[in-house]
Amino acid sequence: MERENATLWTEFILTGLMYQPEWEIPLFLMFLVIYLITIVENLGLIALIYNDPQLHIPMYLFLGSLAFVDAWISCTVTPKMLVNFLAKSKMISLSECMIQLFSFAFSATTECFLLATMAYDRYVAICKPLFYPVIMTNRLCIWMLVSSFVGGILHAFIHIGALFRLTFCNSNILHHFYCDILPLFTISCTDPSINVLMVFIFSGSIQVFTIVTVLISYALVLFTVLKKKSLQGIRKGFSTCGAHLLSVSLYYGSLLFMYVRPGSAQADDQDMMDSLFYTVIIPLLNPIIYSLRNKKVTDSLAKMLRGSV
Repeated sequence: MERENATLWTEFILTGLMYQPEWEIPLFLMFLVIYLITIVENLGLIALIYNDPQLHIPMYLFLGSLAFVDAWISCTVTPKMLVNFLAKSKMISLSECMIQLFSFAFSATTECFLLATMAYDRYVAICKPLFYPVIMTNRLCIWMLVSSFVGGILHAFIHIGALFRLTFCNSNILHHFYCDILPLFTISCTDPSINVLMVFIFSGSIQVFTIVTVLISYALVLFTVLKKKSLQGIRKGFSTCGAHLLSVSLYYGSLLFMYVRPGSAQADDQDMMDSLFYTVIIPLLNPIIYSLRNKKVTDSLAKMLRGSV
């Protein structure tokens, strides 16, 4: 009877990051600057790749797609967070919550697949350079790219569909700065055990599969580079793999901690810091890690800047 008389919530309150009131404006300005830089970096990289015919090769096709996904995830999370810094009402409707969650799940999953795809591309380019044009055909590249996005969409639909079995009556307070799936479990008055298991199985399987692909690809790249016994080649290989592995480690480390570790259904301050890292900081850093260390990209940027003067 108590369950039947419970209030079913269709609007939620996002508590956001925990901070003192005097930090409200400084934090708003800091995240606004980070957001603008992130969007300019990623969309600028996409425009650079599109306008330079020399960058119309698989590596930069994947890099441009990664930039698009990073811009997407930033646009999914940061604007709402910025609004809540200044708004008196921090409400979000159930439909808005589902849309934001779908958008986040899609972009986060697609990024996992793209990172694995980029690692495989570097493996073929460095370990099998003579066969690279034969292996990395346009057809295969388009297939890998489409598969990454379709995989992201399907994964998002699975979890959004499963959420419709839940009802929310325990509370309407989400201890997070965006609508994430784990905080929703904590306020559900329906047992979310099946949903938690689905997150563990699907998200865990995708992350393990993609990170194993990344690690094997770069391990083979380093092994090939070290066999050449060329100091310049070794430096180049470590520089390339080190930069990519840094980005992968930062991204997967926070995701694994959030969604695969046992007992992670409670969204606490540590979880929010991890979420902040892969939704705000990683999209800011990826263009720097993958592009500014890339000679072709920097040369293309310098050429474009010279042409605009």
